[in-house]
Amino acid sequence: MSLGSVAVPESGPRPEPIRTLIVDDHALFRRGLEIVLVTEPDIEVVGQAGDGAEAIGKASESVPDIVLMDVKMPRSSGIAACRAIKAAVPSAKIIILTMSDEEEDLFEAIRAGASGYLLKDISLDEVAEAVRSVHGGQSLISPSMAGKLLHEFATLAKRDAGEVPQQVPAPKLTDREMQVLRLVARGMNNRDIAKELFISDNTVKNHVRNILEKLQIHSRMEAVMVAVREKLIELG
Repeated sequence: MSLGSVAVPESGPRPEPIRTLIVDDHALFRRGLEIVLVTEPDIEVVGQAGDGAEAIGKASESVPDIVLMDVKMPRSSGIAACRAIKAAVPSAKIIILTMSDEEEDLFEAIRAGASGYLLKDISLDEVAEAVRSVHGGQSLISPSMAGKLLHEFATLAKRDAGEVPQQVPAPKLTDREMQVLRLVARGMNNRDIAKELFISDNTVKNHVRNILEKLQIHSRMEAVMVAVREKLIELG
């Protein structure tokens, strides 16, 4: 009597871990983030930096998917480093993780290409979920800062019609790109937008990429700000 072989189901290839760079001038805080993130099977810490200038070099070397970065740092601020990293590694998404609740830092971070702005009052456990969300295409902002951002949107939307027009006309977006942009403004991620418009996730990604290229910007949040300023969309 022969023993029959037992079929073992093959598991599919594991997705690549989310390569994450930690940037903060406080070594103890960096260490705390590292301890939390290294326990996550889908996140890999590829390096640390203690200031903005070091972060730019480390990002160029390690090509991270996500950069967790403070705003107030020596040598080069997080805002300046954000601009430089987006120029050197366009695929990297940057989450500002800071104590600063100043409106100017929030707006400058968005203009510099940040995909998230979180205050350090969140728990360390929430950081891993933030990394996953931003890597998946979402934009994140701390609730206490969201009101300030919405106020800025409202101010831009109510700009007097009598203002001097821009010398350079706003880029022309297609009807579909406008649909996608309006849904981005509602805070929807790529998957939800795809379901709403009955198109594939990849098609949404292509539309978002085209929107960013046409508006010559780096992040979804900045796209909404530019669209409101140029009166491409209205926030109701």
